[in-house]
Amino acid sequence: MLGRTDSRRRLLALLVVFAMVGGGLVVRLGYWQITARDMLVASAHRQIYVRSEVPSRRGQIYDRSGTILLAGTVTRDRLVVSASGMDAATQERMAGFLSGELGLTAVEAAALRTKLASGKAYVVVAKDLTPERTDEIRAAATTADVGGLSVESEYARVYADGGGPDASLAAQLIGFVNRAGAGQYGIEQYYQDVLAGRASVIEADRDANGDPISDTEHVVDPGAPGADLRLTLDADVQALIEQEVMAARIADDAQAVSAVVMDPYTGEVYAEATYPSYNANDYAAVAAIDPRQFIDPIVSDVYEPGSVFKLLTTIAGLETGTTTLDTTFDDTGSLTLDGGRTRIQDADRKAMGKLTLADGIAYSRNVIAARVAFGLAPTVRDASAALHSVWTRLGIGSLTGIDVAGEARGIVNDPAISAWREIDLANAAFGQGVAVTPIQLATAFAAMCNGGVLVTPHVVAAIGGRSVEMTNRGQVLSPDLTPTLTGLMHHVLGIPWYSKGTNAPGFWLGGKTGTAQIWDPVKQEWRTDRFDFSFVGFIGRQVGHPDLIVAIRVHGGRPRIGATGQLILDVGSHELFRRIATDAITAPGLLPDVPVEPLPVAKVGG
Repeated sequence: MLGRTDSRRRLLALLVVFAMVGGGLVVRLGYWQITARDMLVASAHRQIYVRSEVPSRRGQIYDRSGTILLAGTVTRDRLVVSASGMDAATQERMAGFLSGELGLTAVEAAALRTKLASGKAYVVVAKDLTPERTDEIRAAATTADVGGLSVESEYARVYADGGGPDASLAAQLIGFVNRAGAGQYGIEQYYQDVLAGRASVIEADRDANGDPISDTEHVVDPGAPGADLRLTLDADVQALIEQEVMAARIADDAQAVSAVVMDPYTGEVYAEATYPSYNANDYAAVAAIDPRQFIDPIVSDVYEPGSVFKLLTTIAGLETGTTTLDTTFDDTGSLTLDGGRTRIQDADRKAMGKLTLADGIAYSRNVIAARVAFGLAPTVRDASAALHSVWTRLGIGSLTGIDVAGEARGIVNDPAISAWREIDLANAAFGQGVAVTPIQLATAFAAMCNGGVLVTPHVVAAIGGRSVEMTNRGQVLSPDLTPTLTGLMHHVLGIPWYSKGTNAPGFWLGGKTGTAQIWDPVKQEWRTDRFDFSFVGFIGRQVGHPDLIVAIRVHGGRPRIGATGQLILDVGSHELFRRIATDAITAPGLLPDVPVEPLPVAKVGG
């Protein structure tokens, strides 16, 4: 007979083990039911919970009248099909129906059949449909007994047609909105937060198909719609200017032509355009070909301005008292500098002899501008500081503060940091060795014409119906200089060569041209076939009151006559100035009917 294998001690041990395991299970169960309850409930809810952000309607962008829509938001639909579970016959029927309704080509219809054959539960078959077109397709589907179509709506940005072919109005100034709803470039990017508003936030549970259950929806944040913008731009003037720069670009075989029209007293930009431009309604195609077209050269592209800077050198001479407009200088055609190591020349390499400063500026003599610069102070160091001070006060080398994205500061060598040699001072006197933007030139010349105030250029007049108050950047020139400077600029256009292209009976005009070489970074040399041509000036309806400032840049223009000192375009920058200036000043309703009291004008020359 076998002995007993059980024992009291063994049973007690098993009982202890069972008690410990049972106790552990009870403790663990208690942990899950009490301590971790909230965590488990939240984890379970996350599996059926959806939190979504619904973008608000983006603000509209209008021209200065508040009635012409430049950029608007519309509803566009996506047509979606669930191909999951479709048999071959159903796929073919759906493909045939959609091909007919959407007008698909054979290639597009074949691509659609491939999508349907994928069996995916979510297939986008059409995008950017108007709600009206979607309704037509859905009605046709009902009639044809074709099921399985669904529609998703979203906001889309549309832009007004421009003054040139395949371009939207003020495209580079306004920018565009990408698929994610973010503004890119120009006004759209600068005012992104204002235009986009605040998205609404909605919480809801979802069913087995992943769709929100409507009776569980909870609005966490109702959001806020984007604010509308009213610009300073005049749509009619903008369209005219776009046509002018397009025509000039073609005539001059230029790489690009830009122009900006601005109020010299308020800084309001009435028009600004560059050609080539682009169509913001099809920005994706532009991005694939040449995204550089998105950049606005008026505010983002810097270049050597050339002889327009002779006006700034003249200001330095007048302020220091080292010259007057009647002071006579000897135009020797060239100057040897830096102990014979460097030299500057007039554009035509010829000497004109004794000329007053006024005539030296009018005939754009580099040697006379250099002599004025050297005469500013006893040393090159102090003369450089005096000239650079004028640049700084007029905003050269600093941001103008214009309210668009991507403004460039320009390139200026500060003589207090890196001392200028004689050649540097001479070049600076006639706008070489410095790089600016057209908007900087426009604001600098505005200060010369408005009594010495440096305005802040801007393109938005009102946000959400409330006017935008812009602050000027201060008094930077003596008001007494304005009559002298406007008289000088008017005198410049009295030179026969300029007067022929700028003759505008009934208007008072003045300005200054500039020409500069273009550096070829590939060949590492200055180009001899293309140049940058500039003109900055004013136009007024009565003597003594400039109504508008107009800045022109013909970038990479190819002269039809290229002899030494004779770089002649089919449409010169001064002639384009006259066209644009007269287009703008005669635009109905742009300017007040009765001009303010005019400023005095100094008689210059003759």
